[in-house]
Amino acid sequence: MAIAREYKVEVITEGVLGSLLFGASKLPIERMEERMNELGRQGWEVTFMVIEKKRLLLFWEREAAVITFSRARS
Repeated sequence: MAIAREYKVEVITEGVLGSLLFGASKLPIERMEERMNELGRQGWEVTFMVIEKKRLLLFWEREAAVITFSRARS
């Protein structure tokens, strides 16, 4: 018998201001760690993660981390 699972998707993006002023910015690693640790304490596990580039206005792009979490349904 398969265990039922539930999923949660979090999207964490780099700052707009850094992308506009410098053409690129860094993903907020500390914010990602805080959110991942918070969800880990609630029983969520990282199932999949991808970094995607999103268009920002006409000439700029910014990165976003799309993180999928899962846990056994209680």
